[in-house]
Amino acid sequence: MAMEKYIAIAGIALCVMFVGMIITIFQFMNEPTIDIHPAEKILQFISMSIAPATVMFGTSFMLARKFGSRQIGSLIITGGMIVLVGMFVANTLIDDIDKSYRVYTVTITPPLFMLVSIPIMIFGALLFRLKKRPKKYF
Repeated sequence: MAMEKYIAIAGIALCVMFVGMIITIFQFMNEPTIDIHPAEKILQFISMSIAPATVMFGTSFMLARKFGSRQIGSLIITGGMIVLVGMFVANTLIDDIDKSYRVYTVTITPPLFMLVSIPIMIFGALLFRLKKRPKKYF
C-alpha cells in the first residue's frame, strides 16, 4: 500500500474514535454520576480526533488527486459516512440529555459534523475520476 492509503485508514480510525467518544459522552450525560463540563469535553474530542482526521483525509486527497484512486476515494467516503451516521445517532440522543448539560456546544455538534461529512464524501468521490498515468521511459 502506498502512503496515502495508510493516511486515509488513519483518518477512518480517528473518525470512529470521534463518533465513539461523542456517543459515549452523550450516553453519560443522560444520567451523570459526576459533574462534568460538556462544552470543554466536546471541544477536546473535536481537537484530538475529527480535526486530525480531516487533515488526514485532506493529505490523502492531495497525494492521490493527480491520477485519481478509487480505493483512496472509497476510504475517504467511508470516513465521511461513519461521521454522518454517528452524528445522526448522537443527534437522536440529545433529547435524553439532562437539561443542565444541554449547552450550545452539545446541541450544535451533531448537526455541524453531519454537514462537515458531506464535503468529505464529495472530495472522496472526486478521486473516482481516473486519469491515465504517463509511460515512463528509462
